[in-house]
Amino acid sequence: MEPSVTADRADSPRPAEGLPRPRRDGEAAARPHTLEGASSGLIGDPTGRRIAYLTNMYPSISHTFIRREIEELERRGHVVLRLSIRRSASPLADDADLRESDRTFVCLEARWSSFAAALIAAIARPASFAAATIAMLGALWRSHGSAVRHLAYLLEATVLLREVRRHRCQHVHVHFGTNSAAAARLMRLLGGPPYSLTLHGPDEFDQPRSLDLAAKVGDSAFTIAISSFTLASLQRWVAPGHWDRIKVIRCGVGDPVLKGGSPAADTLQLLSIARLVPQKSLHQLIEAMAIVRRGGVAARLTIVGDGEQRRSLESQIDRLGLHCCVELAGWLPEQAVRRRIDLARALVQPSVAEGIPAVVMEAMAMRRPVIATFVGGVPELVTPGRNGWLVPAGDPVALAAAMTDVLSTPIDRIREMGEAGRQDVRERHDLGKAVAALEAAIVESMAASSR
Repeated sequence: MEPSVTADRADSPRPAEGLPRPRRDGEAAARPHTLEGASSGLIGDPTGRRIAYLTNMYPSISHTFIRREIEELERRGHVVLRLSIRRSASPLADDADLRESDRTFVCLEARWSSFAAALIAAIARPASFAAATIAMLGALWRSHGSAVRHLAYLLEATVLLREVRRHRCQHVHVHFGTNSAAAARLMRLLGGPPYSLTLHGPDEFDQPRSLDLAAKVGDSAFTIAISSFTLASLQRWVAPGHWDRIKVIRCGVGDPVLKGGSPAADTLQLLSIARLVPQKSLHQLIEAMAIVRRGGVAARLTIVGDGEQRRSLESQIDRLGLHCCVELAGWLPEQAVRRRIDLARALVQPSVAEGIPAVVMEAMAMRRPVIATFVGGVPELVTPGRNGWLVPAGDPVALAAAMTDVLSTPIDRIREMGEAGRQDVRERHDLGKAVAALEAAIVESMAASSR
């Protein structure tokens, strides 16, 4: 999913008084590393459940939607332990993410203690350690992957399990089906709490066998698909006997976003928000922009984001002579991105592969119609003629035609489409409802595991 970028940072809660920064490997702790100090600051109800959230890389510019989900769970009375396999390699642009970074335990920063954790786990629970080792070897065999990598998953699981037990977490929730899901599955086999998954796509479905996706879903307490597309993709790889544990819960947008935004600007300014990576098809977008300009439309385009394709995109802009009208703005803080949305007529997302982009639902929540492609779960969000335009992926001519159309459509009609999109997001992607459904599934799982 693309970064969730439009929430006001002032709405993000500050760290609870007394909550310690997670200790790095080899660093002396000034106080016991527990969540006890969080009780008065994060939960109003002492019976609130303790949930661990695990991702491959958290916090991250592209994972703001996870932060909002965590904050909503905390608002509902639960304590949430943040766990990440590694730290983000990209600089964090927002104060809220910086605060999250200080509150997150990063597994690979405890690499030297992982061997000790594995040894302790093997001695304390030899049968469980043997079961986890057999599962690890089975995953290695099915995925034809690297033995070193799968051994690392087992070591990571022992380190993470130590943290989960230290904080007495009753459930582990994982976003994405990659190495963090492998660690959660092994944690469970080592005697840890049940785990659940939220799967997004499309990355998980590019390599479902190498990720051993079927086993991860099969051993989960439940798995969330964020769209009907995700559900259908999972049903392709997961045995029918496990389909009943897959639930569709759509990603949510919170009130700060739904209450923000102004009617679409009467300008020729278009906006795209994306990582500069191949699946976002930004070279096609720039080619389409050249076609629009050659047609005599004085359009302007801003692309917010950064990534591996920045240099090649700059070269393309150079070659096509588009410096006057195409800006690569890099990553911007949330408030700055929000201002860019307010200045734009519409959002353009030309991806060739997607789950269901958070930026699309958030731009729609801020009353902007969207031009997007027929990929992944996007058609479940963008309805042609109602709240946006849909075009075939990989077709710059069709994309240019849609861009020309949105630029020539009367502003009153653009604003009607923006209001329709806002209503659609409010009805289908409300953060409170989404987290309530997740919370209910976690509570049900906890009750089942305690029987």
